[in-house]
Amino acid sequence: MTRIQILAATTAILLSGIANAQPATSALSTAGVPVRENGLVATWFPPASGKPEPVILALGGSECGERGGQLLARAVSQYGYGALALAYCGSEGLPQAVQDIPLEYFGHALDWIAKQPLADRERIGIYGVSIGAETALLVAARDPRIKVVVVGSPSSVVWQGFDMRNYRSVKPTYTLEGKPVPYLPYDMSKMFISIFDLYQRSLATLPVHEDAVIPVERINGPVLLLSGKADLLWPSSIMADQVIQRLDAKGFRYPHEHFAYADAGHGAASPPIGDDLMVGRDNIGGTPDGNTTARADMWKRVIAFFGKYLGTPTQ
Repeated sequence: MTRIQILAATTAILLSGIANAQPATSALSTAGVPVRENGLVATWFPPASGKPEPVILALGGSECGERGGQLLARAVSQYGYGALALAYCGSEGLPQAVQDIPLEYFGHALDWIAKQPLADRERIGIYGVSIGAETALLVAARDPRIKVVVVGSPSSVVWQGFDMRNYRSVKPTYTLEGKPVPYLPYDMSKMFISIFDLYQRSLATLPVHEDAVIPVERINGPVLLLSGKADLLWPSSIMADQVIQRLDAKGFRYPHEHFAYADAGHGAASPPIGDDLMVGRDNIGGTPDGNTTARADMWKRVIAFFGKYLGTPTQ
């Protein structure tokens, strides 16, 4: 088995728990409204008040279909927010891998939100986890319509894309105007002992790939980053610290915070919506108690942050 084959196989194992997780509580079983307009594959959760309210664009992780985004969107919608769960690959009409994803697509989603009668177009936030967090930071850095950013298990850089169906395929994760967005390639110079080792080793090559750094200082609003120090997928705590350091160095004028949790892994950034959500997630770091504790505290901070900076919807 080649190094890239090992990468593909290991990634598939690590991500299977995330992709297959389902909400556990009846409170989160509310179905949204399917959106299939202008090339979008999404689910709309309109605000329950029936009035224009703040809206959150929700992006799941590397499964990149609607499932992960729906989990996040359903959870925030329980607090009165409008929420759009956006698939960005892996669905019909979209890229089938985490590769060649047009950044313009996310602009189309924001255009759609702005046209909704129940959306307050001046109060749009974004919430993403894992690769969805990488995407959220990148999208927010180029679209000032996003006023608040919350990300869990984030990245500070744009990573090389991957396709678990074709381990030999080396392409960018994103494109802009049909051209590749610069990315940090995987360092395949020697054998790696784990997927975390590969990401950490590759991150060390950043000085020769500085154009892969996400220009987070361009974000038009407050930023909250959440991570688990025991993340086994990628070094999210280190990368979240890098985001904060860059914001500080660039004189970022908005509030920005990073909360890192001991004994918590990659999956701890999801809403605490049921104990069985943790099934299949132990393989991405942390202890059951550490993850449960982190998820409960993280979620309080997520809702408080959106409430403080995006506004509290009518209840």
